[in-house]
Amino acid sequence: MCEGEVMAELAQAEVVFAPNSTTTNKTLTVWRAVLNWLTFFFQVLLQLLRGTPSLFTSPRFLSFSDLRPRFLLSSSSSSSSSPAFTPLPVVELSHLDSPLPSHVSANDDEDDNPHDQRSIEKLTVVLDLDETLVSAFETSSLPPMILNQAKEAGLMCFELECVSLDKECDGKPKVNHVTVFQRPGLKEFLKQISEFADLVLFTAGLEGYARPLVDRIDIENLFKLRLYRPSTISTEYREHVKDLSCISRDLSRTVIVDNNPFSFLLQPLNGIPCVPFSAGQPHDEQLLEVLLPLLKHLSLQKDVRPILYDRFHMPEWFEKHGIPATNWTYTQGT
Repeated sequence: MCEGEVMAELAQAEVVFAPNSTTTNKTLTVWRAVLNWLTFFFQVLLQLLRGTPSLFTSPRFLSFSDLRPRFLLSSSSSSSSSPAFTPLPVVELSHLDSPLPSHVSANDDEDDNPHDQRSIEKLTVVLDLDETLVSAFETSSLPPMILNQAKEAGLMCFELECVSLDKECDGKPKVNHVTVFQRPGLKEFLKQISEFADLVLFTAGLEGYARPLVDRIDIENLFKLRLYRPSTISTEYREHVKDLSCISRDLSRTVIVDNNPFSFLLQPLNGIPCVPFSAGQPHDEQLLEVLLPLLKHLSLQKDVRPILYDRFHMPEWFEKHGIPATNWTYTQGT
């Protein structure tokens, strides 16, 4: 075979085996998508290993300013150098062995039986909404795989339309579509708590977002009161702080459950810092296995603050984060 024929054959073979440009583009697109998903799930896994249930600051999650508070421990409002708060441990209803600090006093009348319901006012339980009772995502940004896995695991969810502060081009309020996941055991949790306590919903979310959401999870109107972002206050340390004094004058019988401890910095002795909830936790048991037993135990106490101090030592935690304990003293019945 002459040299010219050899070159012609090689050229023909090159044409036959040359990759199709359309096929190449499709292949590259598929691989890019696969790499993006792998990167996303690796980040989720990394966050779980670090003790945080979800990528709260990721743009994939509901984070528009008019619908969600931005004061999570992982957000810019918290000190970037501050460690994440230790998750709520499994409840152990043991005796109070730890000494109380000077600004925390036990009951004055030691002869009073803390289990005597005849002399105890009904407990007031204040519940946060986002990451405490539900986990909400902007529907357009919710990865289909996350939604499918949550549904397959039996996690209850629903879609919601809520009014935003943003305006459309024609000046009408913008409507956002949100997918809401309910924390496992939510319905039973609210029902059982309502049997021995007054329920209050206190969220830093805007009413246009929170009201229709709570309407869906509280069909039986178990919440005696609902408070939204305008009811929060700003302090020199944090914004969107929930002042419990606007709910009850008797803080000895008031407790707040919130995944963000800074929400109750004005009354740290009344707070229960719960583990944040996300759609990636379909088998979460915090409501029924951890929080419910603790709240039942607190309902039997004349003053919840010594119990909560002994378990969480929140004043010391706040002091470590630069918030002094100057206004945390109290007298019996206040």
